[in-house]
Amino acid sequence: MTFKIAASPHAHQRRTTQQVMRWVYLALIPGVLVQTYFFGFGVYVQLALALLTAWVAEGLAMRMRGRPVAHAWQDHTAIVTAVLLAISIPALAPWWIIVMGTAFAVIVVKHVYGGVGQNLFNPAMAGYVLLLISFPVQMTSWPIPNELAQLQVSLNDTVSLIFSGYTQAGYNLEQLRMGADGITMATPLDSLRNDLNHQLTLSEALTKPIFDDLAGIGWAWINIAFLLGGLVLIKQKIISWHIPGGMLVGLLVPAAIYWLFNPDQAITPMLHALSGATMLGAFFIATDPVTAATSNKGRWVFGLLVGFLVFVIRTWGGYPDAVAFAVLLANMTVPVIDKYTQPIAYGHGGRS
Repeated sequence: MTFKIAASPHAHQRRTTQQVMRWVYLALIPGVLVQTYFFGFGVYVQLALALLTAWVAEGLAMRMRGRPVAHAWQDHTAIVTAVLLAISIPALAPWWIIVMGTAFAVIVVKHVYGGVGQNLFNPAMAGYVLLLISFPVQMTSWPIPNELAQLQVSLNDTVSLIFSGYTQAGYNLEQLRMGADGITMATPLDSLRNDLNHQLTLSEALTKPIFDDLAGIGWAWINIAFLLGGLVLIKQKIISWHIPGGMLVGLLVPAAIYWLFNPDQAITPMLHALSGATMLGAFFIATDPVTAATSNKGRWVFGLLVGFLVFVIRTWGGYPDAVAFAVLLANMTVPVIDKYTQPIAYGHGGRS
């Protein structure tokens, strides 16, 4: 199977699915490395569990469908799904979280709808939302950045914590997430949402130790790393600029307007851009070639919609990050977007 990459009226370059997916997971490496630097070896453990689960789930699904297993393993789509989901969940989440989410993403979201190229929703984000709704405590228990941690966690402790719930010294995740003041720390976006809802000003909310000059400690650099990886994908024509550009405009322009009119109670555009999964979502998640719009105009509209939904949910919704929900909601609109944005073929006066 092949995907047409960065399609335009005069571009005819085609790459196989395997080549596209390989570029995607290679471009993810800088972000994964930076995420590991700030949040520890749990990132690697989650990746290993996700990849193993995806490999097994892909094989089982193909056997149940009576299709050749080797061909499915070779297209690398399950690898990308596994990696995206693994880096979207907390690094020290219990082992069964990533196993359940990955199996659901591959077997149900991908194969129930017919396999590669047929799924209606982004598999990784559908798996993420299933986990977030079903297990909100585990899915929102992010470890604090290593530089703020009172207790350093080794690789052996990480494995023990993920599989048993305790380090070798007997500490649980809640104890590891406590700061020097003895208070369990929230993620930057969650902290901002809670503080602003309690009528603190933005300046007061940003005095917490989890923030630095850019955004939340660690998160700004993680987003910058995914931005750089995304730019590589655009340069290599693996993705077009329309979806990430549209998403960032759809998020940052409303955020800027809202902040200008309400500077004490609104998150700044820079905080939006460099927090949570903004850049991962813009360049690696929303750009899924199967579940996004197909024409350049449609991609732009799709990206704008995703970005605007992220802004709305982050500002007034119950989930502080919102990228997964925004992408899935936008996936539902793709047939309508495609209907009204596909270029009219020569010789046809209009749409039926």
